[in-house]
Amino acid sequence: MSKLKIGFIGTGRICQGHHLPVWAAMPDVEIFAVCDIKPDVAQLVAEKYGVKHVFADYNEMLKMDEIAAVDICTPNDVHSAAGVASLNAGKHVMVEKPIARTAAEAQVMVDAAKKTGRKLQVGQCIRFDAASQALKRFADAGDMGDVYYARAQAIRRRGVPTWGVFTSKEKQGGGPLIDLGVHILDLTLWLMGHPKPISAAGVAYNKFGGRADVANAWGPWDPDEFTVEDFAAGFIRFENGASVMVETSFAANIEKDIFNTALMGTEGGCEYSPVRMFREEHQTLLDVTPVGLPTVDRFQRELQAFADAVINDTEPPVTGEQALIVSKIMDAIYESAETGREVTID
Repeated sequence: MSKLKIGFIGTGRICQGHHLPVWAAMPDVEIFAVCDIKPDVAQLVAEKYGVKHVFADYNEMLKMDEIAAVDICTPNDVHSAAGVASLNAGKHVMVEKPIARTAAEAQVMVDAAKKTGRKLQVGQCIRFDAASQALKRFADAGDMGDVYYARAQAIRRRGVPTWGVFTSKEKQGGGPLIDLGVHILDLTLWLMGHPKPISAAGVAYNKFGGRADVANAWGPWDPDEFTVEDFAAGFIRFENGASVMVETSFAANIEKDIFNTALMGTEGGCEYSPVRMFREEHQTLLDVTPVGLPTVDRFQRELQAFADAVINDTEPPVTGEQALIVSKIMDAIYESAETGREVTID
């Protein structure tokens, strides 16, 4: 059986740190080509992994018939254009989160995947760790009953990313909401069974980004180039009557970083970090703590799932349609923050 040939668009930090090592370890996969607007970076990656084909323009790389799938690890502003071009070239697409900067950009990717019949998977790696999988089994078994409320938090005390373009609204589309909130929102909606959102209200602040006197775990940034929010929160309503509160930050005066979602249902509840489940049995309240959960590489599971979907012609576990819903929610929160009004989600 021939190997699945992969091409990379973007060879920066997430690619080198997480994606490339996983793909290189898969016996049924060949890293066939790499592309980056920085040719020296692409060349170094190619030499390290023995890749013969190196490009500075992904449109040229996509002309290679041998490539069956691409992995997009660029800044957010390239996701949609590169994704659509790849799908239209007949390639399956794995794209890092978020799917795109906006729901409009995400929609054209979803439409292109439908039109071409190619696979589109989005890099929501949190779904693949052992805690998430355990909670999903708990939820799917109906042990929480009717989940009517969730509180999703991805809050850093001082964690402004100072590499790449994370502080650029033009490149990223937003700050902690689109960078961190996309993860915790995806996990929450997945555990809830993806109810349909109907509206959202939100706020966004830049209280630290414009200052040069702020301590930060990853060093200083240029306040003049900080054009995203450093805190955002939103309240989302769903068609089934459920609601979700989400809070995100790069910097906030809190005790410690929080990355957690707490779901509340009529028969039980759960939290992601630390992973726990809450129930009542025989009129007795129980806190259930799973033990023996395996230590797993969430990126390995994520990328293997994509490879399996391509090889076996099955649906990817994180679809473009699911990512589009999260993108619509984030758009609505940002719009609400600007207008001061609750925003309807189509």
